[in-house]
Amino acid sequence: MVRIGVVLLPQERWATARSRWRAAEEMGFDHAWTYDHLAWRDLADEPWFATVPLLAAAAAVTDRIGLGTWVASPNFRHPVPFAKDVMGLDDVSGGRFLLGVGAGGEGWDAGVLGPAPSRAERTQRFAEFLGLLDKLLTQEVTDHDGAFYQARGARMVPGTIARPRTPFVVAANGPRAMALAARYGQGWATFGPGTGVGDGADAAAAQEAWWDGLARMADAFDEAADGRDVGRWLSLDGAPRFSLTSAALAVEGVERAAALGFGDVVVHWPRPSGVYAGDERELERFAAEVPRLQALEPAAR
Repeated sequence: MVRIGVVLLPQERWATARSRWRAAEEMGFDHAWTYDHLAWRDLADEPWFATVPLLAAAAAVTDRIGLGTWVASPNFRHPVPFAKDVMGLDDVSGGRFLLGVGAGGEGWDAGVLGPAPSRAERTQRFAEFLGLLDKLLTQEVTDHDGAFYQARGARMVPGTIARPRTPFVVAANGPRAMALAARYGQGWATFGPGTGVGDGADAAAAQEAWWDGLARMADAFDEAADGRDVGRWLSLDGAPRFSLTSAALAVEGVERAAALGFGDVVVHWPRPSGVYAGDERELERFAAEVPRLQALEPAAR
């Protein structure tokens, strides 16, 4: 079956956000996510709340839906305290927490704690970050001396409810990150290839180019996975057109993603303006189609 998720940006005070997280579960979505940033792109001067307490609050007002970070990164996270946060979120959610994690970009978060690393350093740091997180979440006591991180008697007791640990959904576009996703991930996540956005016929061409590029990326990940059982997760909103421009476009996107072997597909809750701008009624119309879409079988890879 195909599982479908929705991202809620951490911009609303909890008095308002509470009802949306509950609604995501009531609408039938399989998982719900929020971004793990200190600030993000052109929303940097808008309200933006911390990820971990938000997800803990969401866990307290929901019962079934998976909850996760889309995605956390080493840009401002150290594996030792972050592993404690992961263990805590796993606990309050009853094992429903999903750790979406990536190498980190070059935007607002990259230099907040000091000079941003080079691209090569960022990939090396991510490899160490993932490896250390894996150790921390699968053993009671961890010691580690690495190029980027150290740990001395780091204790993770009692461990996670999810076994052997919280699932990792690893964001990756290039070959080195894909290799890490294949090694550590229970899932590979992607926004697809970068494309330009045009108008009219150009927009349609850009959309098709995105799908063509995504198919090539799926083939590349098959090679990286080399037969390992790693789920495929897609954010439809990496495409030139926002998925919930209309419910019909989102439905088409899920169907095309399933045909490429993606078993999990994620959309964004529409915002009033700017990035991901749309009408919440389209989200409701899309949610009405979710039961039918969940019955789809992703193509075998």
